[in-house]
Amino acid sequence: MRGHEPGDTRSAASGESEQWRDAGLTPAQRAEALISLMTLEEKVAQLVGVWVGADASGGGVAPHQTDMGEGPDWQDAIRQGLGQLTRPFGTAPVDPVAGARSLAASQEEIVRASRFGIPAQVHEECLTGFAAWRATVYPAPLSWGASFDPGLVEEMAGRIGRSMRAAGVHQGLAPVLDVTRDYRWGRTEETIGEDPYLVGTVGAAYVRGLESAGLVATLKHFAGYSASRGGRNLAPVHMGRRELADVILPPFEMALRLGGARSVMNSYAEIDGVPVAADESLLTGLLRDEWGFEGTVVADYFSVRFLERLHGVAADGGQAAGLALRAGIDVELPTVDAYGAPLVEAVKAGAVDEALIDRALRRVLIQKAELGLLDADWTPLPGPAEEVRLDDEESQELALRLAREAIVLLRNDDGALPLAAGSRVALVGPVADDPMAMLGCYAFPAHVGPHPEHGLGVEIPSLREALAERVPGLTYAPGCDISGADTSGIAEAVELAKNSDVCVLAVGDRAGLFGRGTSGEGCDATDLRLPGVQAELVEAVLATGTPVVLVLLAGRPYALGPETDAAKAVLFGFFPGQRGGQALAEVLTGAVNPTGRLPVSVPRDAGGLPSTYLSPPLGRRSQVSSVDPTPAYPFGHGLSYTGYEWSGARVRGGVTDWPVDGEVEVEVTVRNTGERAGAEVVQLYLHDPVAQTTRPVVRLIGFARVPLEAGESARVAFTVPADLTSFTGTGGRRIVEPGEVELRLGRSCAEAVATLPLRLTGDVREIGHRRRLQAPAQIDRNPPEGRA
Repeated sequence: MRGHEPGDTRSAASGESEQWRDAGLTPAQRAEALISLMTLEEKVAQLVGVWVGADASGGGVAPHQTDMGEGPDWQDAIRQGLGQLTRPFGTAPVDPVAGARSLAASQEEIVRASRFGIPAQVHEECLTGFAAWRATVYPAPLSWGASFDPGLVEEMAGRIGRSMRAAGVHQGLAPVLDVTRDYRWGRTEETIGEDPYLVGTVGAAYVRGLESAGLVATLKHFAGYSASRGGRNLAPVHMGRRELADVILPPFEMALRLGGARSVMNSYAEIDGVPVAADESLLTGLLRDEWGFEGTVVADYFSVRFLERLHGVAADGGQAAGLALRAGIDVELPTVDAYGAPLVEAVKAGAVDEALIDRALRRVLIQKAELGLLDADWTPLPGPAEEVRLDDEESQELALRLAREAIVLLRNDDGALPLAAGSRVALVGPVADDPMAMLGCYAFPAHVGPHPEHGLGVEIPSLREALAERVPGLTYAPGCDISGADTSGIAEAVELAKNSDVCVLAVGDRAGLFGRGTSGEGCDATDLRLPGVQAELVEAVLATGTPVVLVLLAGRPYALGPETDAAKAVLFGFFPGQRGGQALAEVLTGAVNPTGRLPVSVPRDAGGLPSTYLSPPLGRRSQVSSVDPTPAYPFGHGLSYTGYEWSGARVRGGVTDWPVDGEVEVEVTVRNTGERAGAEVVQLYLHDPVAQTTRPVVRLIGFARVPLEAGESARVAFTVPADLTSFTGTGGRRIVEPGEVELRLGRSCAEAVATLPLRLTGDVREIGHRRRLQAPAQIDRNPPEGRA
């Protein structure tokens, strides 16, 4: 219904209109009561944000930000109310206490300016922590995946959420659930990994943590964004619906069902020629009608207008707004544009049905009711601004714990690590003394860009600083820049290496946005060679004959082919956060035993077509192609300073038949055979040798991180529903198909410790969205020997 016409001056606080303030009603009832009172302009005002801190200098933090013109006049923007406030903390350095006070003042102004006095919903980025100055910077999502520790990720997200809530923020734009498909894509660093089960399990944990703090978690980017042609940002996606259903979509299902996310952000992608922002089959048909999602869909920044300006499927802003609304986008971000005057005019002209606006508004108001923003006793801050602390010891310690768990030891020949006490150690490489090498592109210092007068805002020790505290006499030379072409410093690095007992060689990335880094949004790569002349530095240092420990601090896996085989040890850190330098130094010196596992494969060939481990037989090495895609180090790989013995792998009960609607229990005993504590990651893979469509040779369907003291053992048991064997069949529906399969327990996707053959029995079973999504693991420590 239209509600009140413009110029209607009836009080919003009289008679039946007070119903929407009644906390005793359901959020849906309150939303309906309010919608019936609103004018068209008031309705539309709730479907837009205003970017209060947009950078007009030209160094934008969103694609085409500077092409979209200046933002609206503040008083004009809030006169009819306002849906969202965009990034009040995350656009420029602001003291947290001052920022919280300023935000509260803005909210009070919004309340006073409009007829209904509804506060704005405030959103911020939070991928590596609250994206605000002086906020703790946690490891990047690839490190979450490398930890194989959903519980710790959930704890981190809860802490991030509480800090944001204390500052007056309601919604976090995270996690990123894109499954890595091409490592050349600059946003690979924002992904959790290349396997949908790992991404979904860890991503759902992040959602639970953020939502537990009262924040609305926003799933990004729905869907297909990471599968762009050539690994280019915002490039067309050409994938079949089967790949979309089996690889891209499952993490979103898991985060919604197992995490409880209340918001989804559309992908910039166009899939087979249809931009997701205009794809009703995805944003409504699948997400809402099939999956039952009831929250809000928010636009990735400027994506509504992109329907006109980049995709060419709309002639103007009004048509773009109509397409997006019909598809299912409820809120236009980051600032009022197509959902402003163009949408109002389109409705008045009869080009857009106002019922679409009411549909989106209903979802927005229900969420605002859930957040307390419609309550009469609403206050802009949950506590005093003076109590807003974004970087404390507890947060830093949590960041350190995650960084420690995420460092991956790929190679350790002849016990090169830990570094021997008393060794003469040279540290060389362009990322060795660069604090920014610890940060992903959505960390505030990297995302917003340099503000020298303010500094980084938090203390970020470089690897050099952290290692120098533990290695007396450490010498250092950068050798070269991260991305420059100058080789003049390589000679000094070579001399230092020659005059040392061991050389720690640190190479990798610096994150940034749109060409301002070697990794990050809009910083795509043409191949997987190390940036700049770093490969020449590696070659020269390895040629000295001095034992080399190669350390990579990067946002994507770079090729480690034959040219690096001379390295005695290789460590990988995926932007491990503000305490990452300490974590790396502790692993190098042996204070911490490495327990990380690869969330992405590390390729051997820099120029070959990037390929993840989820490949059918012909995607592997074959006699029909001269290109060998076998990685240097496979998904799930990681070494330790202790040893682990696996034994007793079996299907409980001696079962060989597995009903297509049933489950089996699989177990294995793991023992720490070394002299120090560690953690083994038990991985469970499915091999389906014959199916009606080609299937990956193996794919992950379960895992368990198992901390073990020296000599300790644990029995790990997985309950595996047959639903996890499902895939999209030739008819386009998800099925469980009878036939022979294998469950493989392994240390990586390429190293099976035990293979358990089973036969799925029964008829082909079609299953839907309510299928079981996980294989829960139970860990029984120090089980009696020989127990059945």
